[in-house]
Amino acid sequence: MLTKAIFFDRDGTLNVEKNFLIDPRDFEWIPGAIESIRFCNENDFLAIVVTNQSGIARGYFTESDVENLHQWMNSELKKFNARIDDFFYCPHHPNANVEKYRVDCDCRKPKSGLIDRAVEKYQIDRKASLLIGDADRDVESANRAGIRGIKFSGGNLFETLKKAMR
Repeated sequence: MLTKAIFFDRDGTLNVEKNFLIDPRDFEWIPGAIESIRFCNENDFLAIVVTNQSGIARGYFTESDVENLHQWMNSELKKFNARIDDFFYCPHHPNANVEKYRVDCDCRKPKSGLIDRAVEKYQIDRKASLLIGDADRDVESANRAGIRGIKFSGGNLFETLKKAMR
């Protein structure tokens, strides 16, 4: 049986956009983000984050730093009986300062590689799933992956999610 998922972009969708966010002290949840994740948990949707993290390629922080922030996010969510089921991130950039990340990959949104990997790992039903992100590249990535993309233009994320689910 296939699984359903709601994919979330991270910066600007789940948390307030701050250039190259890596320190949990700078992290601020977007209004409605925690409720959106809990909705997934309570309604048989996987909550999956798909995020470009070019700060790794630029040498601003490491993959470990990103993974530590994601662990911190889940430890915060636990206080609200919520969890993100998995995080998929792209560390690459075609003009990277760090040579090993200077790659024209298939995972950097607007390409669909992050979503495709999650679909394969969890046997996700593309037709029963959707992605919410704040950038055109998020929606394009979803469309390329064969899932519905919803553009989040600010406000309350849970209101956007509820509207998308109608």
